[in-house]
Amino acid sequence: MSKKLLLGVEAIGQGAIDGGISGVYAYPGTPSTEITEYIQENATAIERNLHRQWSVNEKTAMEAALGMSFAGKRTVVCMKHVGLNVAADVFMNIAITGINGGMIIAVADDPSMHSSQNEQDSRYYGKFAMIPVLEPTNQQEAYDMAIVGLELSEKMGVPVMIRITTRLAHSRSGVSLIETPRKENELSIPADPLQFVLLPFNARKRYRILLDKQELFLNQSEASSYNRFIDGTDKSLGIVCCGIAFNYFKENYPGVSPYPVVKVSQYPLPEKLLKRLESQVAEILVLEEGYPLVEEQLKGFFARGKKITGRLDGTLPRTGELNPDLVAEALKIEKPEIQVTALTLANRPPALCKGCGHHDTFRALNEVMSAYGKGKVFSDIGCYTLGALPTYSAIYSCVDMGASVTMAKGAADAGLFPSVAVIGDSTFTHSGITGLLDAVNEQSNIVVIIGDNESISMTGGQDSSAYGRIEAICEGVGVSPDHIHVLESLPKNHEKLVSLLRQEIDYHGVSVIVPRRECIQKLARRKRS
Repeated sequence: MSKKLLLGVEAIGQGAIDGGISGVYAYPGTPSTEITEYIQENATAIERNLHRQWSVNEKTAMEAALGMSFAGKRTVVCMKHVGLNVAADVFMNIAITGINGGMIIAVADDPSMHSSQNEQDSRYYGKFAMIPVLEPTNQQEAYDMAIVGLELSEKMGVPVMIRITTRLAHSRSGVSLIETPRKENELSIPADPLQFVLLPFNARKRYRILLDKQELFLNQSEASSYNRFIDGTDKSLGIVCCGIAFNYFKENYPGVSPYPVVKVSQYPLPEKLLKRLESQVAEILVLEEGYPLVEEQLKGFFARGKKITGRLDGTLPRTGELNPDLVAEALKIEKPEIQVTALTLANRPPALCKGCGHHDTFRALNEVMSAYGKGKVFSDIGCYTLGALPTYSAIYSCVDMGASVTMAKGAADAGLFPSVAVIGDSTFTHSGITGLLDAVNEQSNIVVIIGDNESISMTGGQDSSAYGRIEAICEGVGVSPDHIHVLESLPKNHEKLVSLLRQEIDYHGVSVIVPRRECIQKLARRKRS
């Protein structure tokens, strides 16, 4: 059996390949990006010519993955937690349609918001859709669960979610690989021609099928090797450890746990194991990364009023990542004080790279907007979001992908003038086009600046779906060609950009300005290669 040193995300990618996928679908989003990148660069995936191109957004990725599953092939679709919001429409419905070829939905959550707008817990989505959820404790389980998840998906007839968090996604460990990777499925069309037709008469039938499978999902969870009861001699406290939190617990008790423990890594919750724990202990501490999903459920499970502690009651912090020290504090373990001589370092917030074309855009924008006052420039998610920070302090919103255009439109509808949107090239194709179409349909008085650095730069310089198409897209949705302007984003063009901004602000209607310059990091990599 061969062994590899893999990140958690890479382990999922390797497991998906060894589990017999025919394709991966994804939009880049930290901390999930490297699942797809690993498959893109993997020699076996290249040799087998697996589908491994980036999708325009998470919704299109999941729908394309569903199409591959419809054709009988196994597939994995990857995204970060907020990306699941984008894909939520198809996600909820495929729980009802079910699948044909095995399908894994790999979602990477980001507690502590290292690179995200919120801390949402994707386990709630899994519970909402009523599908099985796997939550690995370590990199080996991440690899194994990708293989098992594909098998479970086909056995249960539904997609299976694998939920990881930042710490597991981006830490490495040795992973033992299976000796004989599974071959790809043959093409096969669903036996039921109406399976994927969610007209009301059939949707009601399919929903009933999903409900009837819930007991089967529970039985699978009860029998899963990923869920287990570990006995202990001290019955004053029982511990429920979910996913990576089991590692944090074990770091405090590297030998034998004095307390009984239920390790949970497959959902729905294994009720028999939890009731066995509850019957033996005085109170229960729940260790889980993210929201208090299990803690809330246990309060409903146990009618006898068993004391249950965790994130809800303040035993653990409600926000941020768990770690071994927080778990030790919750367990009232006294640790020796370690004297640390701290260096006083100046705080260094993130900033745009030197030489980035966005500098030139924000310099010109600030010069023009100084005449109109603050609070009239909307933005969203990308490198350019750093324009909200000093020294520019140029933008006033970052809510979700594409919201710059729609918020600018809504503000213009309210009478705000001028109303300016700043969006990136990839974010524009991800979620900005439909907002622009709304604005065109109503001839909203907005200026849209599409900062085109010719890549998805914030997540590592992946190819942008907008490359070479921005002007054509804007004209195609109805923006007047007279009010679509492209220029190179360089200091020498400062006055020209200032003039264009003033000109288009004075125009009553939809204007698009595209400052274009290749991402400086992508340029450097291209020159090295």
